[in-house]
Amino acid sequence: MTPALYSFRRCPYAIRARMAIAVAGIRCELREVVLRNKPEAMLEASGKGTVPVLVLPDRVLDESLDIAAWALAQRDPLSWAEGPVHETQALLQDNDGPFKHHLDRYKYSTRYDDVDPHDEREQAACFVAGIEARLGEHPYLTGAGPRMVDVAIFPFVRQFAGVDGAYWRAAPFPHTRRWLEQWCASALFARCMQKFPPWEPGDDPVFFPPPP
Repeated sequence: MTPALYSFRRCPYAIRARMAIAVAGIRCELREVVLRNKPEAMLEASGKGTVPVLVLPDRVLDESLDIAAWALAQRDPLSWAEGPVHETQALLQDNDGPFKHHLDRYKYSTRYDDVDPHDEREQAACFVAGIEARLGEHPYLTGAGPRMVDVAIFPFVRQFAGVDGAYWRAAPFPHTRRWLEQWCASALFARCMQKFPPWEPGDDPVFFPPPP
């Protein structure tokens, strides 16, 4: 059975999972999801109702970092799974916790009551300032080479940068802009961001990753 990956192209959690699967060279059936009309097959596989969801022959993984860890355990040609464990965990906790909290309220402020997007941006920028300090010392978050932690975090920083381009270009984050631009300009990211039509049961399978 070919693994089936339920995904949504722009979701940062799904991006990190697709990047890991692609670099590992694992062939999956990609099932692009419309979030307002989630397929029953995905909901049956995972009651969370969020992407990504990877359906394997023997189990279902519905957390992006679990999917990435599984993929890199199969094959890790760029050594993305290496790096300082505690440092990596702390960065991911800050990204997926406080930063994501403030990012959502900055980007989607009209969805929340009594939210000031400027204040939320300043709170989110505290995390980015920490990223900036790290990237001022070395090219990637935990050293000289790219690791999964970079791949896991840059899609969220990409969202932050995209809310207000003028602010982002003027913000005191030159190293973070360089780092983000490098990831977004990569051939691997381009492969992982190709557009596919929404999946419907009975469709011919769409295989991922697409050819280079």
